[in-house]
Amino acid sequence: MKVKAILVAGGHGSRLLPFTRYTQKTLLPLYGRPVIDYALGTIRRAGIKDITIIANQFIGQIANHIGCGLPGERIHYVLEEEPLGIAQALELARPHNQNCRLMIYFSDNITAMEFTDEIQRFIDADEPPGCALLAREVEDPRAFGVAVLKDGKIVDIVEKPDDPPSKLAIGGIYLYDERFWDYLDELYLADPEGFSISDVNRRYIALDAAVVHSSGGETWVDCGTPDGLFQAAIMAQKGILNPAPHRK
Repeated sequence: MKVKAILVAGGHGSRLLPFTRYTQKTLLPLYGRPVIDYALGTIRRAGIKDITIIANQFIGQIANHIGCGLPGERIHYVLEEEPLGIAQALELARPHNQNCRLMIYFSDNITAMEFTDEIQRFIDADEPPGCALLAREVEDPRAFGVAVLKDGKIVDIVEKPDDPPSKLAIGGIYLYDERFWDYLDELYLADPEGFSISDVNRRYIALDAAVVHSSGGETWVDCGTPDGLFQAAIMAQKGILNPAPHRK
């Protein structure tokens, strides 16, 4: 079954003010290239050619930069007029992403991880392959959803715990099978105010249908803050992060 990608680039970029007052946050420079090029590079190197981009009022800036994409790609642009939560944002992308398996990629996350093998596993699986959660090791994961592990297997996710059960922070890159939209609908209707993407992840975990992959501690950065953007620039300068759309 085909795998498509949803690149979530909405929000106001408030952590990056004043730089985002007139510029979409994913177009801020990162070692000579916009941040979004690094996210797209990861998606493209995994072999995904159908990509939906969700963004705010500056979506025209993104469209002007990316255009129709590379040869053979299908790029869809979706305007999030007002940030109303992740469920509503993803709902805007649903018409372009039915009857497929999904990579959902939150654009602040820039990683050196490669997903070619995992994407191929999702393409080849005859039965729904569940979900794959991408995590990174951090010294203080209290600001994140943290993986609870038992015998090396994920059994739960704890949101922003005072006493983290592990150092594995669940990142903003996820792979889901074709059951994703059904679970999102069910869980959002049950608790519209409190819904988060972690609710969907817990559903897969409860079904014993989730795996977690750790990138280690030096291959993933959140570019949503000035410090994170600076750290990412150093990593890009060292060649750790790669905006190229193809493997060399």
